[in-house]
Amino acid sequence: MKINTRDMILVALFAAMTAVGAFISIPVGPAPITMQLLFTIMAGVFLGSRLGALSQILYVTMGLIGLPVFAGGSGGFQHIFSPSFGYLLGFIAASFVVGLILEKDEKPGFAKILFACLAGTAVIYALGYPYLYFVLAKVNGAAVTLSGLLRPAVLIFLPGDAAKCLIASFLGNKLVHVVKKSDSRKAA
Repeated sequence: MKINTRDMILVALFAAMTAVGAFISIPVGPAPITMQLLFTIMAGVFLGSRLGALSQILYVTMGLIGLPVFAGGSGGFQHIFSPSFGYLLGFIAASFVVGLILEKDEKPGFAKILFACLAGTAVIYALGYPYLYFVLAKVNGAAVTLSGLLRPAVLIFLPGDAAKCLIASFLGNKLVHVVKKSDSRKAA
């Protein structure tokens, strides 16, 4: 994959926005409510599958090497043992999935963008929830059940994440063609 200067800037921008989104944090249980999801799915909407995923790989890598970019201002390799780390891995996959659904459409409509954002959010839950359970139950030895974690690890996030999907869909519907148009001008 060839990456030009414009792409590098956009990848870095979405990685930075995801980091900023981590600082807007409300602790509610084993994983906090943050604004990271908004920037993660927007990376897929605006950058496509590969570059969107790359922005989230950059974000996760920054945190793993010790930069305090994860929720709560944390960072470091030990974070892989954090219950919420599976959600971070989900960010990478979600950006890819959102971008994959949308990248062939020059100007996707609101409904298609919303579907892609919801699919990406489902991917985050599919990776994050089992990881959270595994770390809490098997690594930390907590007396928790998969069903017992449903409320504090999934259900509490659904309304806010649905709102973030709506916001990303609205912004994507209004602005994605501008980003794609500026990309096509350089190719001409």
